[in-house]
Amino acid sequence: MSEGIEMEYKLVVVVRDDIKISPGKMAAQVGHAAVSCALQAKEKDKKSFSNWMGEGQRKVVLRVANLSELDRIERLAGSAGLITSRITDAGLTEIPAGTVTCLGIGPSRASDVDKITGNLKLV
Repeated sequence: MSEGIEMEYKLVVVVRDDIKISPGKMAAQVGHAAVSCALQAKEKDKKSFSNWMGEGQRKVVLRVANLSELDRIERLAGSAGLITSRITDAGLTEIPAGTVTCLGIGPSRASDVDKITGNLKLV
């Protein structure tokens, strides 16, 4: 990708700030969300998937304070018609089974995703 070219599509993963997990565990959870969203998009929104892939698969990881904030973001994204994927941990390592760790949104037009997540802070 050449410098100065703005990517039109992105995938965002929103992680919970209130659960304490190692950076490696967080990376794995974010990976689960990204793969799940990408596979859904490939099936349900081929145009967004294809454009996102062609642009280099931009991914952004943001944070929310807690589960209720993640739930709110998920409702907004769903109402906007965006692909979402809520990741729940299996409980084999650091946290109890069933703990919701993150939420993937997209890939979709960055402007559509930003309407939902534009006020969140980077991890």
